[in-house]
Amino acid sequence: MSDRKKRRVVRGPRYIKSAYRERNIVLAITLLIMAIGIGFGVHTLVNANRAMNQAYQPAHVKKERNGSKLLKQRKPFSILLMGTDTGEFGRNYKGRTDSLMLAVVNPQKKTTTLVSLPRDSIVAPVGYESEFPAKLNSAYEYGSAKTSIQTVQQWLNVPIDYYAIVNMRGLEQVVNELGGIQVASPLTFEFNPETAHSDPGNLYKFTKGSTHFTHTGNDDVTHSYDRMDGKAALAFSRMRYQDPQGDYGRQARQRLVIQGISKKALSNPLRLADADFISAVSQSVKTDLSSHDIEQISGNYLLAGKTIKTGHLTGQTYDTKRGSSEFISSEVKQSVTNQLRKALDLKPAETGPLYGGEVSETDLAQSGLPTP
Repeated sequence: MSDRKKRRVVRGPRYIKSAYRERNIVLAITLLIMAIGIGFGVHTLVNANRAMNQAYQPAHVKKERNGSKLLKQRKPFSILLMGTDTGEFGRNYKGRTDSLMLAVVNPQKKTTTLVSLPRDSIVAPVGYESEFPAKLNSAYEYGSAKTSIQTVQQWLNVPIDYYAIVNMRGLEQVVNELGGIQVASPLTFEFNPETAHSDPGNLYKFTKGSTHFTHTGNDDVTHSYDRMDGKAALAFSRMRYQDPQGDYGRQARQRLVIQGISKKALSNPLRLADADFISAVSQSVKTDLSSHDIEQISGNYLLAGKTIKTGHLTGQTYDTKRGSSEFISSEVKQSVTNQLRKALDLKPAETGPLYGGEVSETDLAQSGLPTP
C-alpha cells in the first residue's frame, strides 16, 4: 500500500438503531417515492397513476430477482436510492449522483436498513472498466441507472430490486408547493448558489441552531426569514466547501431538508391529495417502481418502519487521477454485505470484487491502489 497515495484512515461502517431522526428519513423517502401511490378517493388515484407514469423509468437491466413477485409475496426487497442536483430530468438522465443509499425493506421483521455509499468510492464501473479508477458517482454518468445498479450489485454482491433517483433541484418545487419548511441549521455559514461560495449578490446566511436565516440580493437589501422557500432550501442543502465534514455534512443537511418536507407534508396529509403536489413530486423522482408496485408497498410494507437501522460505509482516502477518492476495503465491504443480505433473508455470501468490475493487473499497478 503506497504511503504517498494514502492520506487518512476512517473507521468502518456503523449501524445505529432507530431514533426520531432516522425514522423521519424513511418517512421522507416514503413521501417522495411511494406516497404518490396512496390515494384519497378516485380522483386522486387517477392523478397518482398519471404521476407515476411520468415518474416511471425502467432501468433496462436484467435483474437478479423479480421485484414484483417479491412484493406480491410480501418478501424483503432492496432499492438503490440516488440523489442528484445536476438539473431537471429533461437532461436525459446524465450527470453524477451526489448521494447514494441502498435500502432494504423487510416487512416480516418490520425493519428497514439504510446504508449510505460514499459517492467517491473507488470502483471499476461495470461495462466501463476502462475508466478505472473511477468514482462510484460516475457510474450514473457513464451508463445511467443501469450502470449504477450493476456496479453496486456486483461490488457488494447484494441484489438490487429497484432504483429511485431524486432530483434536489426538483425538490425546490415540492418545498414551494408545501408553502415552505422550517429547518434548524447545524452550523453557521454563508452561501451564494450561483458561485458555490460566500460571494455577495445572492447570499444566504444560516445560523447554527436556528431556523432563522437572511438573504441579501444584488440590490444589497437584506431580508430575514424563519421559513425556507424552495430556493433557500436548495441553497442550504448544496453548500459543501465550508462544511468541516465536507460531503458528509452536505448529505446531513440534505436529509434535514427532506425531513422538513416530510414533517410539513405529514402535518397536513390531505395536501398529498392535491394534484399540483403530486405533479411536483413526480417531477422530482424517477424510478422503476410501477404504480402497481407502489400500491403493494403502501399496503403491505409500512410497518417495516418500526425499526430502522442506518449507517455510513467509509474507508481510506487516496489521491487518484480522479482526485480525492475513497478506497473501501474487502473487510468493510464484507460487513456491509453480511448486513444487507441478512436483512434480505438471503444466505451469507462473500462480498463482491474489490472494485466491482474486473481490473487488470497492469491497471492496478499503475494506479498504486491496493490489490485484491
